[in-house]
Amino acid sequence: MLAAALPRALCRLAARRCPAGLPPARAAWRGGARGEERSGWSSSARGRGTRPAGGALALLGAFSLFPRDPEEDSEDAIVQLLKRAKVRRRGGGAGAGAGGQQPPALPVLSPQLSVMKGELGEAEQLLHRALRLSHRSDNRQAIVYTYSMMANVAFMQGQLDNAEKLYKASMSYLLAGDTKEDDNAVLEMSLKLASIYAAQKQHKLALAGYEFCILTLEEKIAKQKDLPEDVLPAEEKANTRLLLGMSLDSYARYLLNLNELSVAQKMYEKALQISNDVQGETHPQTVVLMNDLATVLDAQGRYDEAYSYVKRAAELAKETQHPEEHMVLNNLAAILMHKDDFLQAKQVYKEALKQAQEKGDVASVQHIQEELAELAKRRKGSK
Repeated sequence: MLAAALPRALCRLAARRCPAGLPPARAAWRGGARGEERSGWSSSARGRGTRPAGGALALLGAFSLFPRDPEEDSEDAIVQLLKRAKVRRRGGGAGAGAGGQQPPALPVLSPQLSVMKGELGEAEQLLHRALRLSHRSDNRQAIVYTYSMMANVAFMQGQLDNAEKLYKASMSYLLAGDTKEDDNAVLEMSLKLASIYAAQKQHKLALAGYEFCILTLEEKIAKQKDLPEDVLPAEEKANTRLLLGMSLDSYARYLLNLNELSVAQKMYEKALQISNDVQGETHPQTVVLMNDLATVLDAQGRYDEAYSYVKRAAELAKETQHPEEHMVLNNLAAILMHKDDFLQAKQVYKEALKQAQEKGDVASVQHIQEELAELAKRRKGSK
């Protein structure tokens, strides 16, 4: 019952927890905010897990910081502000989110906003300005879109309280109209909220959020399975499956942090199957999931199974020039060390270290050096 009622319940909470200045919910445009990339749901191998980046700058504030310009009260002005608030996405063209088609008359936005170039202040001002104009012109589509982008910025910066409030505000606008609770845009934001609650150790809400997203998407996929192409395009079906994969992946990482290893393994296996089926074995996300599944198998002492997955991940990473091949190699070396293959582990660690140094990944360089020191101790102890 808790999971089934999650989106509406979160929006009811939004009325009490949203910052001053956020308007009450109104009728929303259909479709929702498209914050996630269509082609995948992550871009980093997580051998040891990751934490949200810190940040103290609040994204919320008065909407009257900018002087009114009558010429700006147009949709074109809003679009231009949103375009200026983003940077060119790394590695490929733009794409709509897992929720479906890009909303009309608005630019394709990536979550890689100006913040990714250290331009948080400029992005913040531009988004606030876009939001002010959207409210003034009562452009509900732009309001939801801008709220979601502001939430993404806060989320990426680890400003979880602000991100929570902004996602709730965006969901409130969607659900106040005729957008259904199983709309992919609602589910994307529900997943973000579940991730926020997981980071905040609000376990009851986190579990309810993950359960709602996964069960709702599985039911939706089952209903869509036999629909003909003229009723529901294959791309839309694929987008829903990718969103399920993203949900399973996020839930698996949460379970791994809770040391629920066997359940995390099952979630990773399902996510990997989806990525492999929809995007192919050579897709960067498929490689990441192979790496992550190997990590959870290794944590259970199932070294041979872990080795088979991470070895294939390393082969694909090399073949496709994966941007984080060095992290996959680091995991491969760690598993080799657990298998007592110290000589091979040392060689792989050295290659991982070389790549990390070339890429300027200081954190990985330090970690690999620590692993090499641990390897030396183990080799010495085994003699």
